[in-house]
Amino acid sequence: MRGVISFFWEIFKIVVIALAIVLPVRYFLFQPFIVKGQSMEPNFQNNNYLIVDELSYRFRDPVRGEVVIFYYPRNPKTRFIKRIIGLPGETIEIKGGKVKINGKVLDESEYLPPGTQTIGDIQISLKKDEYFVLGDNRLFSYDSRRWGVLPRKYIIGRAILRAWPFTIFREIEAPAFST
Repeated sequence: MRGVISFFWEIFKIVVIALAIVLPVRYFLFQPFIVKGQSMEPNFQNNNYLIVDELSYRFRDPVRGEVVIFYYPRNPKTRFIKRIIGLPGETIEIKGGKVKINGKVLDESEYLPPGTQTIGDIQISLKKDEYFVLGDNRLFSYDSRRWGVLPRKYIIGRAILRAWPFTIFREIEAPAFST
């Protein structure tokens, strides 16, 4: 009987130690996110499984081009995925199918297919802690063009790893911009 109790005691200790390690990582550092919909195609497909870094933005500001997961400002129970286009203090203009930042056309050729047009006719100046986000699939994305700016407080983190499907497992990096 003593051997059985000892066995279960060891199992219990292993489970407690595992939970003590896994739970803080899951709830404070990294979390999973499953892409729903087509707003980020062709770069992210429906049901892609991403790992989100929740730690970086506690030490630095989001960067243009990063793919972020955030709570939708009009319904904070819903999480969205979009790409950061405009940063605090910038003026964003969408006209004639082009995105301009402070009057300069944004080169998005690194992550958008050739000939992609951004529909809309918008000019907006971002205040402190406000971001302008767009989906990569500009024709089918519900983003800042429709619902406005993204306050920083709603940003959960940045997508850092595509974990599934495993055939396209890779790190997610922000494109380099000259703007």
